[in-house]
Amino acid sequence: MSGFVLMRSTRAFGARLSAVRPFSTEGAPAARAVSLTSALRDGPGLDSFLGGGGGGGDAAEPPARRAKPPRERLPEWLRVERPAGENYTRIKKQMRTLKLATVCEEARCPNIGECWGGKEGTATATIMVMGDTCTRGCRFCNVKTSKTPPALDPDEPRKTAEAIASWEIDYVVITSVDRDDLPDHGSTHLGEVIRAVKTHKPKLMLECLSPDFGGDLDRVARVATAGLNVFAHNLETCERLTPSVRDRRAGYRQSLAVLEGARKMEEALVTKTSVMLGCGETEAEIRQTMRDALGAGVEIFTLGQYLQPSKKHMSVGRMLTPEEFENWRVEGMAMGFKFVASGPLVRSSYKAGEAFLEAFAKERTAEVAAAKALGMSRAQAAA
Repeated sequence: MSGFVLMRSTRAFGARLSAVRPFSTEGAPAARAVSLTSALRDGPGLDSFLGGGGGGGDAAEPPARRAKPPRERLPEWLRVERPAGENYTRIKKQMRTLKLATVCEEARCPNIGECWGGKEGTATATIMVMGDTCTRGCRFCNVKTSKTPPALDPDEPRKTAEAIASWEIDYVVITSVDRDDLPDHGSTHLGEVIRAVKTHKPKLMLECLSPDFGGDLDRVARVATAGLNVFAHNLETCERLTPSVRDRRAGYRQSLAVLEGARKMEEALVTKTSVMLGCGETEAEIRQTMRDALGAGVEIFTLGQYLQPSKKHMSVGRMLTPEEFENWRVEGMAMGFKFVASGPLVRSSYKAGEAFLEAFAKERTAEVAAAKALGMSRAQAAA
């Protein structure tokens, strides 16, 4: 109900009533009754209070409903087909049967149909272990959060290994939520998952997208030395934006230290990191982030477009074009990275780089084996 309408109507009604002489036992009661009846008849009706006008003066028009702004359409290069296919259906069913979580689903990855629906031997999935609930709340991430997630499943290493061993694939990515609620941040459990997978399928090329474990390198070592081919940990964004994009417990320098530490723990280990673009970073900051990663020994660098998972997540600063992403790929390779994957839909675990990673990691393993046979380090043998 409009307060303005109510005030105007009541004021008009009061003016009419004021013209009526106060009731008194003196005078002509019939005349006073007629005057009061007239004032009531000409006073405001129900319409006046509902905003429909009436006898109480001019009523204000009800405010027009504010139209919702049109939903911004994604650029053509960000549109993907709905996931489908025999392989996609098979992998999804197997995930449900074994009660395994994937970051592909939890983070609403736009590439899930392409990665899961590939041909036999090429389909890939990123398995998320240690539950589907994270103790951190990064502003870009769609994974559920809680200070007290459910307890770890002690049988998860075996179930994960059996599931992966049953797939006809050569390359698997394992990642996990952050578990700051646990004394070791879950590093022991994650190491056990990796060892179990390698035991069930020794020739499998295995990548782990690892948490930072609070920056504790002893915890990092439990994962980096468990039999991995690729150790990945994401910087996510430039140093300036890290406090506003990532959880307060995640630090830019801390992540660089984790990557550098892991690289030194295993000679054959390939290290990898990823950043999102479109968060408000400048070109100079992207360039510096790439230099920082290279200085920490990172060999594989990926860049992708940040997409807002929901309205409650941070908004997108801008959409970069495919041409801009290609320019960053070229510049990254010129800087000295072994491989750069850059594109609007590229994600840390996107299959676009896996063919190279598989060949690259096998080559690295062969180099280390040859060096050991000669009693030298890989670097000495390469020199």
